[in-house]
Amino acid sequence: MAISDPVARGSFIGVATALILLGLRHFQTRRRHAQVTQTDTNQRALSNKSHVAQTATKIRRTAPKSEKNQTIIGLTVGASAVALLFAAPVSAQEAAGTSEADMAGMDMSHSMTGALGNYAMTREASGTSWQPDITEHAGFEFMRGSWMVMFHGLLNGVYDQQNGPRGDTKRFASGMFMIMAERPAGADATLQLRAMLSPEPLMGPRGYPLLQATGETADGKTPLVDRQHPHDLFMELSASYSHRFSLDDSAFVYVGLPGEPAFGPPAFMHRLSIMDSPEAPISHHWLDSTHISFGVVTAGFIHDVWKIEASAYNAREPDQHRYNIEPGTLDSTAVRLSWNPTANWSLQTSWANEISPEQLQPGIHQRKASASAILTVPIANLGWWSTTAAWGRRTSEGVDLDAWVLESALKTDRDWTIFSRAEQIQNNELIALATGRSSVFSVAKVSVGAIHDWRLSPHLNFGLGGLYAFSFVPGALAAAYGSDPTGAMAFVRLKLH
Repeated sequence: MAISDPVARGSFIGVATALILLGLRHFQTRRRHAQVTQTDTNQRALSNKSHVAQTATKIRRTAPKSEKNQTIIGLTVGASAVALLFAAPVSAQEAAGTSEADMAGMDMSHSMTGALGNYAMTREASGTSWQPDITEHAGFEFMRGSWMVMFHGLLNGVYDQQNGPRGDTKRFASGMFMIMAERPAGADATLQLRAMLSPEPLMGPRGYPLLQATGETADGKTPLVDRQHPHDLFMELSASYSHRFSLDDSAFVYVGLPGEPAFGPPAFMHRLSIMDSPEAPISHHWLDSTHISFGVVTAGFIHDVWKIEASAYNAREPDQHRYNIEPGTLDSTAVRLSWNPTANWSLQTSWANEISPEQLQPGIHQRKASASAILTVPIANLGWWSTTAAWGRRTSEGVDLDAWVLESALKTDRDWTIFSRAEQIQNNELIALATGRSSVFSVAKVSVGAIHDWRLSPHLNFGLGGLYAFSFVPGALAAAYGSDPTGAMAFVRLKLH
């Protein structure tokens, strides 16, 4: 997609405006932090965040300049990012209630450096994507010789009910299990191996009911509509090698079969702002469906809080056989620029050119673009608030299809998490035609949910949660969907942390 396109130009300008304001806010925050002493537990909590920001994120004093004639769409994306700026970082008073033991665990996770660069390990998310440095550490680790080994996983048991003429019900299991092993590879290099598995093939090739969701196939003949496809058993089998040239500079190579190319924000099941929800976003195939690509090679360079990377990958979506590995030609490309201006923020913009991404229409190619901003703020009693605003575009056969997403989660304390998501997409696959495409319809969805966790052991939680979703369809789809149908999920969860 050319930058001359008005929607894309407006989106990038809007985000650029947010980045300028971010810089101003960062200097104010640093001034406030410098006045805080370190004499009690609450001040040590603030000192920990300041340490992360000083050692892993130093803001630059330049930002893209604004332009005139921004489009409404671009302003919407930029405004979402600007609105998030007004959430203040956690204060020493808000940190009251954080225990010495909990702070020790936080200090340990944030003191570990990343596999790809000299920054907090918590910055690294799915594939080679970034998230805010202050993000809660999800795994537990131990040393085995020169290897640091980390485990992380969750298993959901879900009852799903989608209402209306196109609705359905289903019980299914979802989740993932990840193991990572990392070791030094010389004085200035790091080797990391990572594997991630999913139980979702057990739900069957048709996946689970999800109104307005489209993408992939259950039988190799017809597309899935109003259903979310299951993810493959092997979600990631990857290796990365990084070399540090200085305190701020490093280069890396990442290979995966499957793996995740340099496109979009972190995959939805890894974003702190929505990972507690068992419901996939209907915008999945606009923003992060490439997180399972059967063949990826990514090379990148990191300078302080900036990262530029490019991928060659196999963009063909997984077929209906969910237990195998499907290598293919690395004929698609992606480029992503990431910026973490402070410990609380992570922003990215990316572009991709995909060759034959869809199994059922192999002759159609696709261009994609995305921009996103993630803000995470710690709050009192081991809590946090995390929000993601994202825009994505798919272009094929001269048709542009856009998606907008705003999602947020609030962890009020150790036990309760509340989450929500609002999204709108332009979709031409909701009404199947002989051509495989329908008219373009703009549909939207809002979901709200919560989960309560009980700690069973130091590394295992049991949770009970639920969500309710509202779908919004245009009048042309009312006969097919009914009048703004709804859906709900109830679920139990085991979480390894």
